[in-house]
Amino acid sequence: MTSTLDSDIRMLGAVRSATRRRVLVVTGILVAVLVVLAILALMLGNRIVAPGDVLAAAFGQGPGGDRFVVQGLRLPRLTLALLIGACFGLVGAVFQSLLRNPLASPDIIGISQGASGAAVGAILLLGWSGISVSFAAFGGAVIVAAAITLLAGGFGPVGSSGRSGAVGSRFVLIGIALAFLAQAIIGYLLTRADVRDAQSALVWLVGSIGTVQPAELVVTAVGALVLSVALAVLAPRLRMLQLGDEAATGLGVRVTRTRLLLTLVGVGFAAVATAAAGPVAFVAFVSAPIARRLLGGTGPALVTSALVGAVVVTGADIVAQHAFPGLQVPVGIVTGIIGAPVLLLLLARGNRTKGAA
Repeated sequence: MTSTLDSDIRMLGAVRSATRRRVLVVTGILVAVLVVLAILALMLGNRIVAPGDVLAAAFGQGPGGDRFVVQGLRLPRLTLALLIGACFGLVGAVFQSLLRNPLASPDIIGISQGASGAAVGAILLLGWSGISVSFAAFGGAVIVAAAITLLAGGFGPVGSSGRSGAVGSRFVLIGIALAFLAQAIIGYLLTRADVRDAQSALVWLVGSIGTVQPAELVVTAVGALVLSVALAVLAPRLRMLQLGDEAATGLGVRVTRTRLLLTLVGVGFAAVATAAAGPVAFVAFVSAPIARRLLGGTGPALVTSALVGAVVVTGADIVAQHAFPGLQVPVGIVTGIIGAPVLLLLLARGNRTKGAA
């Protein structure tokens, strides 16, 4: 009996050690990819900066032209791409883990559309611009999230995993309905607006990282930092919730309160990212599944999801800027092209799994 127990303990230790090694390897690879993408983002453009001069220019050294291009134009855009990519990656990981549904993404369940609708309304009806539009987008995301929560039946314990899955599916379906409602409101506002105002709103709706204002960058960075700290505190309880509400309650987790706090944090991430760049399509949706596949597990994979999101947005922004000479497309178009096949693949795999069962 004792030898069997010792063998099980050694096996468990070996599995944990292998998991930690895999996490470190995957994290290292993603960071290396981000470094390469960051260098490319700072190098490429109408003025090509040599790789050896990029770092010098970023720290205020080298020719004045290089410093202006790298520090004044490209570094703020790169920083915003990294921030919103990480935010979208985290909100996807939180919602998909919390609701146990791979479709639980802010651009599918209506939160991004709510933020977009509020921002478009602020632009077209109130004449707002800049940081004020960002706050309107944040408010729109919160309102839609609250409506979904109330209509889906709140955050109370749901008992068995099957019942939890049903609640998650209802949450997603209600969110999809509200997303269509928000799109209808946006369409109505655009048809009633002046052509020039509608054009500026449309560019924002697609999801774009264009001219980055310092105030908006600071607000995005501070919001992302505060939410990251809150998520780090709640992360252990999110892992416990994945065991089931009854098991989590037995481990001392206040299920209702924890679900509410995690949802608020997720909405915060979605609102901060959407307010900064618009609804960049599919980043939140694809980041967590890619992260879990890289790690070979089913947990939240929060850090890995954030890194994957940053890689997706940064890479997509490079493609959006430089893939078509003389034409810059919004980054949301590129991420949409990437995300749509992933969605189809996920649905196809889900159908095969059900058929095999």
